[in-house]
Amino acid sequence: MKYLVVGLGNIGSEYQNTRHNIGFKVLDAFIEASNLVFTSNRYGAVCEKKIKGRSVIFLKPNTFMNLSGKAVAFWVRKEKIAIEDVLIIVDDIALPFGTLRLKGKGSDGGHNGLKSIIECLESTNFARMRFGLGNDFSKGNQIDYVLGEWTDEESKVMPDLLDQAKDIINAFVMMGISKTMNIYNGKSILKK
Repeated sequence: MKYLVVGLGNIGSEYQNTRHNIGFKVLDAFIEASNLVFTSNRYGAVCEKKIKGRSVIFLKPNTFMNLSGKAVAFWVRKEKIAIEDVLIIVDDIALPFGTLRLKGKGSDGGHNGLKSIIECLESTNFARMRFGLGNDFSKGNQIDYVLGEWTDEESKVMPDLLDQAKDIINAFVMMGISKTMNIYNGKSILKK
């Protein structure tokens, strides 16, 4: 079995530590913990890893967020990966900061990266891990907020959140979306 795990973000050092790049940040943490490295490839940085005998391709698209679908569609077709074996990691301002929520399918929710993927795959039936950013911004400042850097408080809890995201990726590959949702949705590691 083969899986594709995609972290959404924008290329370039100016975006590296921004909220919108959480998909890249999650994959970097996962691959670093596995003592592997990304290599530059068609439409993005790619790394392949075996998880209990299952082949997983990790992809950080280099197409910029709004064109992420091109990269995802290319790798889905190239590796002949079933849509239900694709997991997209994406930022979400509709969720409180630090909330990680899984969905098996759905709309783009106003996210341009997801919109592009839905258009290119001609399907909404792929899993997504939504990483809550919160919505601590005034009206009209959404773009500045998502393209802003993490606060010191957010950065302090980031290692724990990244560990939980890594656990979710492993569970998705080993158990599928339904069981993983049952285990992790509604489970927050942040103290209330």
